[in-house]
Amino acid sequence: MAPNERIVWTNEEGGADGSVTTVTFEEKNGKATLELREAYPAKEALDAAGTGAQEAMIETFEQLDELLASLAAPAARA
Repeated sequence: MAPNERIVWTNEEGGADGSVTTVTFEEKNGKATLELREAYPAKEALDAAGTGAQEAMIETFEQLDELLASLAAPAARA
């Protein structure tokens, strides 16, 4: 982990076929951007992850949206 910049983790629930996720945060033109990449050890591992991985990613970003909204709410009231 690089503080305020990058987080990397191995998705161990996939066993030997688990992906490695990298999240990078960067400021561009005064706005924060987030880049997420998942690397699988082989195409077969990606195929095996199927739509479950996609659904989990959608849920993850929905939860992130909720968290960011809750963090912004107190600042908007100040």
